[in-house]
Amino acid sequence: MKRAVLYLRVSKNEQTIENQRIELERVAAAKGWKVIATFKDEGISGAFGREVRAQYDLMLKQGVQAKFDVVLAWDVSRLSRSLVDLVTTLDELHACGIDLYLHQQALDTTTPAGKAMFQMCGVFAEFERGILSERVKAGINRARAEGKRLGRPMKVTNIKKMLADRTDGKSIRQIAIEHGLSIGKVHGTLHLLEEKNSYKLANGEEKLGL
Repeated sequence: MKRAVLYLRVSKNEQTIENQRIELERVAAAKGWKVIATFKDEGISGAFGREVRAQYDLMLKQGVQAKFDVVLAWDVSRLSRSLVDLVTTLDELHACGIDLYLHQQALDTTTPAGKAMFQMCGVFAEFERGILSERVKAGINRARAEGKRLGRPMKVTNIKKMLADRTDGKSIRQIAIEHGLSIGKVHGTLHLLEEKNSYKLANGEEKLGL
């Protein structure tokens, strides 16, 4: 007989987890699984990770310790914030030989069809990661094309001194040491400034007055 645990979560304190509990206990009984524990996070949004959801974190830790065989949850939104996050969680559970049952999605990885569905989830999660990565890269490229500075902003006074040092003939390495910055940071800052000035000159504007 499989050892089962329930994971129940509601976002608002006035909501109840009882409906989830009753239905999941019915499913466990029908499948011949013994419910040995119930983990409940009440009044906590699914936007938070395991570092905030104490019961969710405890459940995963006990899963690593092989204290149960299958997790039952009402639906995917009770567990994870995104498909990528869900698949990561599933990978952690499956690495410990633990299966997952999601009631609303009719996903049961104890069955061949459920395992196949899980594999498809992995494909879609990889696709989602790819799309996100492309969007981030496109955003960075667009920001650079528009002359926007990326990362933590530097003080204008520091940039003035860096420019003055460079004009005086100091090397990138010397400037980096004096300003307590990496060589890449100094090089990138000065290069970006040059690009901005080139753009302004090409468009009949004055160079940056730093």
